[in-house]
Amino acid sequence: MAAPPPAPESHWPDYPWLFARTRAGRARGPDGARALLSALGHPERAFASIRVVGTNGKGSTCAMLEAGLQAAGVRTGRFTSPHLHTYEERIRVGGTNLDPARTAAFIAWAKAHAPDAAFFDLTLALACQVFAEKGVEVAVMEAGVGGQSDATQALDRVAAVALTNVGLDHTAVLGETVAAIARDKAGAAQPGVPLLTTAQGEALTVIAEVAQTVGAPLLTPHSHPELFALPRPPALAGAHQAQNAALAAATLRTLGYARGVAAALNAAHPARLERFEHSGKTVLVDGAHNPHATQALALAVPHADVLLFGGLARKDTAATLAPLLAVAPTRVFTAPGDLATPPAELAATFGGEAVPDPAQALARALALTPPDGTLLVAGSLYLAGTVRAQVVPKLA
Repeated sequence: MAAPPPAPESHWPDYPWLFARTRAGRARGPDGARALLSALGHPERAFASIRVVGTNGKGSTCAMLEAGLQAAGVRTGRFTSPHLHTYEERIRVGGTNLDPARTAAFIAWAKAHAPDAAFFDLTLALACQVFAEKGVEVAVMEAGVGGQSDATQALDRVAAVALTNVGLDHTAVLGETVAAIARDKAGAAQPGVPLLTTAQGEALTVIAEVAQTVGAPLLTPHSHPELFALPRPPALAGAHQAQNAALAAATLRTLGYARGVAAALNAAHPARLERFEHSGKTVLVDGAHNPHATQALALAVPHADVLLFGGLARKDTAATLAPLLAVAPTRVFTAPGDLATPPAELAATFGGEAVPDPAQALARALALTPPDGTLLVAGSLYLAGTVRAQVVPKLA
């Protein structure tokens, strides 16, 4: 049951229908994705996959892997989430975003053949079909939530699993402890498939137990230092990016693409401590949206003049915000979406101004930032995307 050929460019995708396919009330796991891939003739079997799982750093690691594979002469696909500006950022071939006409054609097929499928499952299925159509050799596939419980568990021909780190996030789904979350993420391991990780402490202990049980070779900076060694720091800012770079480098070397390491270190990725100059002021945009990520951000940016922050209510917003309170004395809180933590509550609790509209909040935060000062934006990738479109209008 293959999808129809791409629709004319004039046929704009029905994004509202696609975005409305939420997972609310649906069972988690790979079964939905498996059913879609089966209906499409198993396109996931046409290419090798590198699964990237973990709490934070997945997007950066995927960007480095993509750059490294391309430099090594590999026809490369990349599947990531969420997007910052356009849906088609989620699916790339050879460094180029998906054509919206292809999205439109797939949505038309899904309406007719899989109207009850979940958004992430549909997007994963579309990515796999596009990669098969385009002759992708290796696809870098970012997990959504978890490992064993994630839709990417449906992928076939997995060449390696790269597990970045483990922190407390998505606790309602993955578990309330680091150990529980680590066990789910490590569930991505497969017999005989290299499992590489830069996780540490309790998480690493659990990952090692799972790897041994499954029969997956476990590679870490301690066990294989030569694989994870970096000739220089990565281009992406922040000390935490060195771990992501080490993981990407080790994965490339393990799979025989060591010649791509230099390009991986030069990779760029938006909204990861991204720096802009706007009206004589510095704007730092980061997608940090959980405590593990904001702790790393606070170490990378110990001081800013103003913080613009907005988070989703399903997250532990207070714990996410906590590391940033000492960074900036002046704070503006906003709502990055309908499901955001109310900015008025944050302002009342933590001190600052509440400006619900993100564009107006950015204008207010910039007004509060002194000349030659620094504004730090964090709390949500959705907020990061909105701010990027404002400070660089051509992105809108």
